[in-house]
Amino acid sequence: MSFQGSLAELPLPDIIQLVAVSGKTGAFTLSRNSERGQIFLREGQIGHASAGHLVGEEAVYELATWSEGDFTFEPGAAFEQQTINKSNTNLLMEAARRMDEWKILAKRIRSTRQVPVAVQGDFSASVSFTAGEWRLASLIDGRRSIEELAVALDLSPFETSKTLFGLLTSNIITLRDDFVRPHRPRLYSLTVEELAMLCDQVHDLGKQQAGDRAQDPRFERDAELCRAELSSGRVLDGLEDLVRRHEQTLAAIGGEDARRAFVEDVSVVLSGTQV
Repeated sequence: MSFQGSLAELPLPDIIQLVAVSGKTGAFTLSRNSERGQIFLREGQIGHASAGHLVGEEAVYELATWSEGDFTFEPGAAFEQQTINKSNTNLLMEAARRMDEWKILAKRIRSTRQVPVAVQGDFSASVSFTAGEWRLASLIDGRRSIEELAVALDLSPFETSKTLFGLLTSNIITLRDDFVRPHRPRLYSLTVEELAMLCDQVHDLGKQQAGDRAQDPRFERDAELCRAELSSGRVLDGLEDLVRRHEQTLAAIGGEDARRAFVEDVSVVLSGTQV
């Protein structure tokens, strides 16, 4: 008989132990928003797991850090390729260690869906990076989320977050929510002309939020860069870049409150509702 539940109520290691002690064969399917993962057991022993681009042990460790989402266990489900040979005890001990470590990381990283952004335009050569930090820093473009950077690095979001934590505590980068991701299905359905109109609306919102600083030359520079991207066919990229640049400009001239108010207004516009 299959069963299901919430990861917020019962952590994954506890769920696995409950099933493993009975020697069951089957598969856990886990979901968190649009993310999916699976863990297969044969006679109570974990033999295979997958989560995004991760397989094997790293997939188990990644799924164990999920503190929200849902799970379903389907008895009898089999797997073809064995990617895990560690004992359940060793796997779950390491998973528990990472869960404890994630509690520390979560003080600065609320979600792996957040987007790292450079505090100073370019990374300075005078800053001392570890090899891992330099590799990560070179990929930060203000667009990709932690999860997307993890894929580019061929690492787990957990390992990427560990490296990112050092850059955050050094105030080299900051994190912002991905304001575009929730609205992408709608944005992809718009024509080029409609996206261009959205860019104009975003530009106007930035100037409105700036108040008496609306004539700051950075706003027009941001808009010109956006128009250049539109004319080259990079319409959605142009929209994302315009929002990001206006965020930076507003933070510089009006502070965090102005930046946050602008992002809230933009989110409403991207959803198809007028401000």
